[in-house]
Amino acid sequence: MPRYVVGIDLGTTNSALAYVPLEEDSASVMVLPIPQLVTVGAWEERSLLPSFLYIPTLEESSSAGYRSPWAPAPGFVIGELARRRGAEAPQRLIASAKSWLCVDTVDRQSPILPWGSEADVHRLSPVEVSARYLEHLRTAWDQRFPDSPLAEQEVFIGVPASFDPVARELTMRAALLAGLERVTLIEEPLAAFYAWLAGQGDEWREQVRAGDLVLVCDVGGGTTDFTLIEVRASEGQLVLERIAVGDHILLGGDNMDLALAHAVRARLEAAGHPLDTWQFQALALACREAKETLLRSAGEKQRSFPVALLGKGSRLIGGTIRTEIERELVEELLTEGFFPFCSPESEPEDNPLATVAEWGLPYAADAAITRHLAAFLHRARAASGARVGLPSAVLFHGGVFHSEVFRHRVMALLARWSRHAPPPRSLPGTDFEHAVARGAAYYGFVRKRGGVRIRGGVAHAFYLGIAAAMPAVPGMQPPIKAFCIVPRGLEEGAEVELPQREFALTVGRESVFRFFQSAVRSDPAGALVEHIGPEFHELPPVRTCLPGSSAVNQRIPVYLQAKVNELGTLELWFVQRSGGGRWKLEFDLRAAGQRTKGGSR
Repeated sequence: MPRYVVGIDLGTTNSALAYVPLEEDSASVMVLPIPQLVTVGAWEERSLLPSFLYIPTLEESSSAGYRSPWAPAPGFVIGELARRRGAEAPQRLIASAKSWLCVDTVDRQSPILPWGSEADVHRLSPVEVSARYLEHLRTAWDQRFPDSPLAEQEVFIGVPASFDPVARELTMRAALLAGLERVTLIEEPLAAFYAWLAGQGDEWREQVRAGDLVLVCDVGGGTTDFTLIEVRASEGQLVLERIAVGDHILLGGDNMDLALAHAVRARLEAAGHPLDTWQFQALALACREAKETLLRSAGEKQRSFPVALLGKGSRLIGGTIRTEIERELVEELLTEGFFPFCSPESEPEDNPLATVAEWGLPYAADAAITRHLAAFLHRARAASGARVGLPSAVLFHGGVFHSEVFRHRVMALLARWSRHAPPPRSLPGTDFEHAVARGAAYYGFVRKRGGVRIRGGVAHAFYLGIAAAMPAVPGMQPPIKAFCIVPRGLEEGAEVELPQREFALTVGRESVFRFFQSAVRSDPAGALVEHIGPEFHELPPVRTCLPGSSAVNQRIPVYLQAKVNELGTLELWFVQRSGGGRWKLEFDLRAAGQRTKGGSR
């Protein structure tokens, strides 16, 4: 019998764990201190576990300074020491494993990380790396609560709202590899909002009112995510409903560290101090510390941050390069570079010169977070028929927003966009780093004991590609229409039956099925969209052979049934009008990341 509800933020840059005892009448959310190596031989507890995995050399593996009390020779290092050591040897560092989970052009269950490393470096799959982080958290928990192992508790793991069904299922696979079976997924922006609700208590109703549109603006170390939550009145009560989610944008605090490092390197090289690759990596790490130190809102403002880079060759110590990073430089460079003022019709800029680029994570080409925000709000308005306006309130989340400078810039930009309307207000009381873990735990408690729930269901609408019926034309394929099989907002576990339209299903041969999703469209189930525009995202094609009778290429009249299960995985049934035939498609795992199981029943 579980005694705790546990929330886990399996973050791109940092991970965290929070919990609520089920035996208490009200939710008291606590954060678990996580033991980890912070320097060679130094073992400390921190509230955050940096999501970095370092593959030690043979010499390091045999050193006692790289061993943890949990395992005599683990073969890898996780946490703060991994982040620090990896800055010095990046070819042995695995970072952004969470982002790799949603790259559908690689095999996410094969050992591909560290990406681009030498052959002698042991590699792991993105799923395995995620499992390692969860194992570390599980061991930390079991050390603290030996009588209540984590595997026996109710665990809720945050995932980006933009994660597709495969990325969600891969996250569940990582949890199973880590020995966690009682796991439920929750979208990170919703978890952040639940954390805010938990912190406000009953006073949350004083902070928002019916008609409010709340923007959850989440900029972390490696990613940017946007979500809109609508506040409505229903039967005398305030109701919260998630109405739009944005893309998973690989853009965040890590980009800021690099931008700052490039600016400082240019200054050093102008002064006659060229840097090699490893010195630049050390500078980027120093810039991260400078940014976090100089932009913290609490306490007296520090004016500069000292940086010392080791020299090269025989003058290793005497040749140390020293400089100062000023707060004014950090604020101006990062504010204008990442949060520039722009129009509400702005779109992120592409890189026209990057026709051929290194293969890797699909990083955002435009560093301007504000242009990504403008595009998100514009798409949300277009998809709702202008029913969705500009946000009236903002909930900030993510380590970047520790800086009040960035929060003020976003609020100033939204006020400009509001023009004659009242400017939006910033919701108080945010935990920028632990909110996903706290909110996931609070959500689990609310599910058990009752409380305020945010409506929303699945974050995306799902569509099946349907070939248009038209006469054959040489050199021309029939256009594809999008048939809505799962509307956005459908509660997980609910089924949709669509008998109103009949389609011709070909069985007895290998076939290709095309699926699309949209985070902004609000089409009802059964709607047929004639034109597939930019608001649609095509999922990897599904190739399978649905069994038929002895006839080859048999065409059967069918209608559709659909379901999104609790993991967010799509199941689709083709039901024969007469004859009792039923064929099922569902997203599963394969070398390329996604396939279907095809069969009849």
